[in-house]
Amino acid sequence: MRIRIVFALKNRGAYVPFHHQFLLAQTIKGLVMLGKNENFFSYTQYNFSGLKGQIKISRKGLHFFSSKVTLVFSSSDKDFLDYFIKVLFEQKELLIGSLQLVPESVENEEPVSINDSVKFLCLSPIVLVPASFNDESGKRFISPEVDEFSDLLYDSTIARMEASGKYSAAQLADFYKFQLVADKEYINRIQASHKKFARIYPLYDHDVKYEVRGYTFPFTLYAPQPVQQYVYENGLGHFSHKGFGMLDVANASTIKSEVDHEVSYA
Repeated sequence: MRIRIVFALKNRGAYVPFHHQFLLAQTIKGLVMLGKNENFFSYTQYNFSGLKGQIKISRKGLHFFSSKVTLVFSSSDKDFLDYFIKVLFEQKELLIGSLQLVPESVENEEPVSINDSVKFLCLSPIVLVPASFNDESGKRFISPEVDEFSDLLYDSTIARMEASGKYSAAQLADFYKFQLVADKEYINRIQASHKKFARIYPLYDHDVKYEVRGYTFPFTLYAPQPVQQYVYENGLGHFSHKGFGMLDVANASTIKSEVDHEVSYA
């Protein structure tokens, strides 16, 4: 289930860093803890986008000039979503970067048709390799054209699906088909214009800063429908609960402006 949270922006012109997922992750985790439901303190089966609105870019980051700012938030667990929304709307105001945001409303995202072959767009970068302290392996570049790229995403997806407790061992064993095929035309175009589809991003865990490599490009995923539905609702790759790996279905009417924004700095 995916929702769009609408905030009123009190101070137009305020800004957040280009990649501000870590600020959102800290705020969301704080809200989860504030609600005092211990069942969700260590919960990680959710995903979210960056903040969206009318922006201007400066060296400082993204300056927001729209009266409304939105955030797409997603989870397969309705109980968790209801809990999070309740705690969020008990707050008069949130400070993210220098943005003063007032929770205003929640909208359900329009459902999309998902089968065993889906073309996805990245709303936030996909992380293939988990980060470790004082270890550079999380920043290693892996070409989307090699099998290792799909293999790593398969391993992390199945592990997360197993951890959710919603799939039997027999079901998981049946989800062996999994192949990601990058949009080569897009990647060639990005490289020809000297832009990047893979960058290093900051990540914070227990106050420790890590760096990971994230990938942002369109791709087609060939996998069983339940796997496709899971990654659509909970993200793809590592650290989805920190705002990485959020996807949208290409040609869906849900989040067009967000896609343009993500591509601009990915």
